[in-house]
Amino acid sequence: MNAALTQELVENKYGLYLSRINDALGKCFDRESPATLYAPARYILEGKGKRIRPFLTLLAAEAVCGSSENALNVALAVEILHNFTLIHDDIMDQAELRHGRPTVHKQWNVNAAILSGDMMIAYAYELALHGKSDRHGELVHILNDANITICEGQALDMELEEKKDATIADYLDMIAKKTGRLISAALEAGGVAGNGTDEQLRSLVLFGEKIGRAFQIQDDYLDIMAEDGKSGKMAGGDIINGKKTYLLLRSLELTSGTERDLLNSIITNKGISANRVPEVKAVYERCGVLEETASLINRNTEEALTAIDELPYAEGREYLKGFANILMKRDF
Repeated sequence: MNAALTQELVENKYGLYLSRINDALGKCFDRESPATLYAPARYILEGKGKRIRPFLTLLAAEAVCGSSENALNVALAVEILHNFTLIHDDIMDQAELRHGRPTVHKQWNVNAAILSGDMMIAYAYELALHGKSDRHGELVHILNDANITICEGQALDMELEEKKDATIADYLDMIAKKTGRLISAALEAGGVAGNGTDEQLRSLVLFGEKIGRAFQIQDDYLDIMAEDGKSGKMAGGDIINGKKTYLLLRSLELTSGTERDLLNSIITNKGISANRVPEVKAVYERCGVLEETASLINRNTEEALTAIDELPYAEGREYLKGFANILMKRDF
């Protein structure tokens, strides 16, 4: 298959599976009472989520056994766990909107949002336990590990906000736990649902770790490189808000003198005015961090693709690779 055809096929399959996932999610949380417990869970799932993680779960199962038939409940469990984290993240961030709609704690209240999120965790485990598998213990362990690791990542993110001497290692550890682990867990759980071997599961986890890292670092990169409006947010928003990104932390290692002072002021002052974003971007260009970051993104993507070369079912394997390439192009 050539690159264009591969992308078309993957996008078509994604569309079909997106409908399949959304239809199944629409049948979750169908109890009407207590309304303040189940309505918020339905509401968060009705948002414009791209369902990246459950799609990866289904493809992982196909890559190890040729079918995703037994993986749907596991995929739903992963997506519900993800949405629980979004509810609680929005509370901690005091966010008012998600995908253009009021966040759950704004639509109801903080207590209802916390309680609904807590219920969603248990519901996710129930779904995993109802999957067609004799490896339920492994599935629960994967979800538990992902849940704990995401909490660690969120705690590290909060600590990173206050840390004056944050390093690249601190940042990479945080994104691996906060963002990367649920992606790798989605793939690992799909592999278990497909009765994959330990070696196959390790390949899927490595694929997820590498793609997760590339995706998050690319997010940092696109923030400064995007034209206003195209990425859905203001160009340089991370700098304006004083966010410690890969670009900022790596540039601090590569610069000195007045340039380094400018970058340090972003951390010290927890942000910078929008009209100074071009100055910071110019520093990034001069120190070479933009080129270095683009190379790092490409390297992690290539390592991810190589990691799954030995998975036994070519169709599922190639769809995983194709979807990874689409993710990194941000074409949808």
